[in-house]
Amino acid sequence: MAGVDVGGGGKGKRQLNMEINMIPFIDLLMVTIMFLLITAVWVSYSRINANAQIPGPPDPTKEIDPKAPEKVLNLHILDNEFKLVWKQGATVVSESTIERPRLQGDFKYDDLAAKLTQEWTTHGGHKDQSDKVLDQAILHSDNKLIFKDVIAVIDALYNAQRDMMVDGSLKKVPAFNMSFSVR
Repeated sequence: MAGVDVGGGGKGKRQLNMEINMIPFIDLLMVTIMFLLITAVWVSYSRINANAQIPGPPDPTKEIDPKAPEKVLNLHILDNEFKLVWKQGATVVSESTIERPRLQGDFKYDDLAAKLTQEWTTHGGHKDQSDKVLDQAILHSDNKLIFKDVIAVIDALYNAQRDMMVDGSLKKVPAFNMSFSVR
């Protein structure tokens, strides 16, 4: 057995040496270590989500209509042109280019704004006034693009507007919801 010596035990004093049984403490420590080792192995296993449902439509009498992906405008800012590509999923619906002029004092791309409005009128999918969803536009730019150019393109993109019912009144809102794709 293990013991602990705390010294002392002189004349007339009670002896302080006591025998402490350390075996239960060692057993508890070993069980704890084994538990931690076993659970650490379980964490590394992958989980597979499974259920007991059979594949197929929930109601076999109804046929499920697959939804076509929405059209998305991809606006590529290249060195000397803008490339407008409408895609529906992986399919290119329309593609056009417009010359990219150098920004002058007003920092606007008026030709691009007019072309974006024309493109949205032709290919835009959310034109109903009660439709709260905006068409998506992805802005593809280079990391080295100057900030004023990015802002001028965003202004041109938000220049294309549509009518939408907001809080019971008809308001002009941007036709596109814009996101970035930086290369």
